[in-house]
Amino acid sequence: MLLPLSIDELLSTTRAVRRRLDLERPVEREVLEECLRLAQQAPVAGYRENWHFVVVTDQEKRAALGELWRRFGEQYLGRERPEPGRMRLLDSVWHLMDHLGDVPVHVIPCIEGRTDGKGVPMQASRFGTIVPAVWSFMLAARSRGLGTCWTTFHLAHEREAAELLGIPYDEVMQVALIPVAYTIGTEFRPARRKPLDDVVHWDAW
Repeated sequence: MLLPLSIDELLSTTRAVRRRLDLERPVEREVLEECLRLAQQAPVAGYRENWHFVVVTDQEKRAALGELWRRFGEQYLGRERPEPGRMRLLDSVWHLMDHLGDVPVHVIPCIEGRTDGKGVPMQASRFGTIVPAVWSFMLAARSRGLGTCWTTFHLAHEREAAELLGIPYDEVMQVALIPVAYTIGTEFRPARRKPLDDVVHWDAW
């Protein structure tokens, strides 16, 4: 069932959801497939559809991916957790780190060909062929009451993730890990952002 959201509401309330993921409610395969079909229609930069989505529902594999995510997360953030409530974003990242393996679905977008050591034009072109599709997937998920979040911590151990999931590492590059679950409540508000004049530059910086 689709949420009664206008296009502007959908665009302004699709948040990075970490804390409000329902870890108990299963996500139906047909709902995921609806979102993935919409993702296929994204305006991608490449001349062909050279990307893939690996959908992980197996409990043991999700737990293993969660451990890979935690391994780099603790290295990146430090093992000492900040005092609860001091930094809301960090609190939510730590919460996801504790529960990622319990999120019912992990979606790993992948693209054929690697950009290791390549210059910015090659990297931008390659990522430009999949990022719009992932965002379309996330919007479609939000419209169906699902929460998502773009995460990349597991990529520090991409080869191990590839072995776990049978992804041919030398030929296919993972670009993210998107946890997917129904949200606890469906009401989300637009986030506070800088004034537009602080981030938009007309004709020159």
